[in-house]
Amino acid sequence: MMSVTNQGDLFDFARGRGGPTGRAAEALETGRSRLLVTGLVVTMAFAALGWRVVDLTLFTDRAELHLSRNVNPQVPVQERADIVDRNGIVVATSLPAVSLYADPKHVLDVQETADKLIRALPDLDREKLEKRLASRGRFVYLKRNLTPEQHYEVHRLGLPGIQFERGERRVYPQGRLLAHALGVTDIDGRGTAGIERHFDSRLTGGAAPLRLSIDLRIQAVVHEVLSDAVKEFSALGGTAVVMDANTSELVAMVSLPDFDPNRPVELLGEAGFNRATKGVYEMGSTFKLLTAAMALDSGVVPISGGYDASKPLRIARFTITDYHAKNRWLSVPEILIHSSNIGAAKMALDVGTKAQQTYLGRLGLLRPSPVELPEVGHPLVPAPWREINTVTISYGHGLSVTPVQLANAIATTVNGGIFRPATLLTQEAPQGIPGSRVFSSDTSAKMRGLMRLVVSRGTGRNAEKEADGYLIGGKTGTAEKVKAGGYSDKASIASFVGAFPIHAPRYVVCVVVDEPKGTKASFGYATGGWVAAPAVGRIVQRTAGIMGIAPEYGMPRLAAAKDLPSEAEEIEAALKPAALRELEDISRQPEQVRAAQ
Repeated sequence: MMSVTNQGDLFDFARGRGGPTGRAAEALETGRSRLLVTGLVVTMAFAALGWRVVDLTLFTDRAELHLSRNVNPQVPVQERADIVDRNGIVVATSLPAVSLYADPKHVLDVQETADKLIRALPDLDREKLEKRLASRGRFVYLKRNLTPEQHYEVHRLGLPGIQFERGERRVYPQGRLLAHALGVTDIDGRGTAGIERHFDSRLTGGAAPLRLSIDLRIQAVVHEVLSDAVKEFSALGGTAVVMDANTSELVAMVSLPDFDPNRPVELLGEAGFNRATKGVYEMGSTFKLLTAAMALDSGVVPISGGYDASKPLRIARFTITDYHAKNRWLSVPEILIHSSNIGAAKMALDVGTKAQQTYLGRLGLLRPSPVELPEVGHPLVPAPWREINTVTISYGHGLSVTPVQLANAIATTVNGGIFRPATLLTQEAPQGIPGSRVFSSDTSAKMRGLMRLVVSRGTGRNAEKEADGYLIGGKTGTAEKVKAGGYSDKASIASFVGAFPIHAPRYVVCVVVDEPKGTKASFGYATGGWVAAPAVGRIVQRTAGIMGIAPEYGMPRLAAAKDLPSEAEEIEAALKPAALRELEDISRQPEQVRAAQ
């Protein structure tokens, strides 16, 4: 009966008289249930996926997004501008770099990961490395600025939780050549010294290259010549600057000892000290040039005048003497030729303390130089400023300034009397930045003649020998170093500052050597005339051609009289060998006889 009933049901169903019954209906219902469950599962999966997208978009911690940007394999846009010399040669730039970091959450085995990393990077410290790998943070640096080889070795390990960050590394193609001018950046690319620090905000952001006034060709010569001088005289160090006499642009600036900015650790200690702009020194007899310029400019003594230097000068409890005393009346030119302290002191007393302070202030010697560096020294100025200070400052003692400041003052003295502050940036205008008058053009012309006389007939003759046909004018300086309770008679600062070509100065060169020691070749002398003057002559001889300045063989003395004012007859005469003897003969006569004549 059961089979009959089932057959009937099937026939009825086939004829459309009803729905499925029995097992068929049960099977159909099961299929519907399964289809419904599957749909629900798929719907829930899509819903979960959608929620994750929303979560990642709106609610994920920003630190994770920053992390994803850090591991972007694309090379980033350069963020720090290049620095170039005045001719456009790159002296500082940024290159793509890779740093190694870890996400400790994804490090599976700290010890195994540390073992493999140390095999690839042996300089890593295991204790510090394991501590970082086991930390609770999501981002920790393991090593900055990997080399390409190191990057490859770590990458091939495929360690979970170990990733790379793209960035930049500051490099200095010229090495230590411009160390103190450029300075350095820290590991995060922020300037910490030199130009890099002073112009940090300007360089950040990928702006146009920063163009310096430094000429890399001149810088290389100055670095080599100064290095040789420091080595030859076994000195503690030294500095040399070349300054454009008309714009006050620093064309070269070297300080020794120096460092390689590609290895910032070398910056520590003495090597990081910039003697050119940070070191302040008593410059000795080079200051006599400024004293003579003040006296001539203020009218207290004419170029044909002079002073009695036949005996020491007593000021309060101090006695002023000459190193190589002539023990007679000296003309103004002779005071510089023979570097007379007595003559300079008497000129300063005639100028007066107030006027001396005014001139020195206008020359920028009583305040820090505005040169674009953070490493700038403050002049050591006497307080109170007594008469004895006026006297000692006249010959370069009692006031300490930087070599850049001295070069700046001498540039003012020879360029027509206009002071323009020292700068490390190229100047677009032909005459650089606006300046202020300190000396008259007449005084400046007379000083050029006097400076030439010192080199051709005075203590600067060794500069002339080395210059080989180029006309230099300048002054030597030798100052005992200050020590506790006074001055050291065994340690000195030897210097020479000069301008060339002296009849129409274009550049000022200043060399300062710290604690030189005499040699057999210098007959045991370690003075400015034996140490610094020859170095200046070599710098001029090797760089003048680069600067487009031709030598003047055959007429070194007559050429030096160009552009001198007609009233400066004594200087013109002194520039001629025959007349020089006549001038010396006349100057040996007592002052009253000369006055009567």
